[in-house]
Amino acid sequence: MINVLIYAISWFANLLVTLLLVRALLSWFANNPYSMLGKIYMVLVRLTEPIVMPCRRLLSRFNTGMFDFSVLLAMLLIELIANLLIRLIIFVI
Repeated sequence: MINVLIYAISWFANLLVTLLLVRALLSWFANNPYSMLGKIYMVLVRLTEPIVMPCRRLLSRFNTGMFDFSVLLAMLLIELIANLLIRLIIFVI
């Protein structure tokens, strides 16, 4: 049972990171919002924006210039939280 929980946390974290990575890559290529690529990009934005927005607010306090590191910070936080949860589960057992 514990292995299933650890696998689920790891799988969900990997899914979120993959969605964020695809979102970041598509942001360079999805110029037309009415094309298929633009529609896929907008779906990814809607799925991942609740994760990215708090990171964007946090990074707005720092002057990062024209670069938006909020997606990268979100990826790092997802990995950190997933690893902490897995370690906590292993520690409790």
